Amino acid sequence: QVCGKIIGYQFGSPDGTENNDINGIYIDGISLTHGNPRSHIWSFISGYQENYRNNYCPCNTYNPRAAPPFVGNDYFCESGAPSPWQYQFYPNDPLWDGKGCGSIEEPCCWVPGLPWFHTTLGYTTTDSIEMRLCCND
Repeated sequence: QVCGKIIGYQFGSPDGTENNDINGIYIDGISLTHGNPRSHIWSFISGYQENYRNNYCPCNTYNPRAAPPFVGNDYFCESGAPSPWQYQFYPNDPLWDGKGCGSIEEPCCWVPGLPWFHTTLGYTTTDSIEMRLCCND
C-alpha cells in the first residue's frame, strides 16, 4: 500500500492531461511512479481554470480530457485559477486539497480521502518512489 499527500500551487496555464507516455510529460502536475520500467502509483494533475469549459481535468463536468490508461482512477485533479484567468501565481487556492473547487471541477473534489491519496499496488516491492514535476508550458 502507498499513501501520502501533496499540496501544490498553480502558476500559469497548466493543460491537465497531455498524452499516454508514462516516460514523458503525460500531465501538467506531479507524477509518482516506481521501478524500471516505470509503474504508475498516483498522478496529481493541474487543471487550467476552475470554471472554464476546458479545465482539462478527467473528472470535470464539461468536456473532460481522459486520463492515460495507466493512470486509471489513481489521480487527483484541480485548478487554482478562478475566472478570469491570468498568467500568474495562484497562492490562495492550493491544489489537490478538495477545497475551493469551481462548479465544473466539483466532481474532482468529491474524491474520498482528499487530500490524502491511498492505493494498493497488489504486490510487494522495494523500489524507490520517483516524484516528477511535469509541465510543458
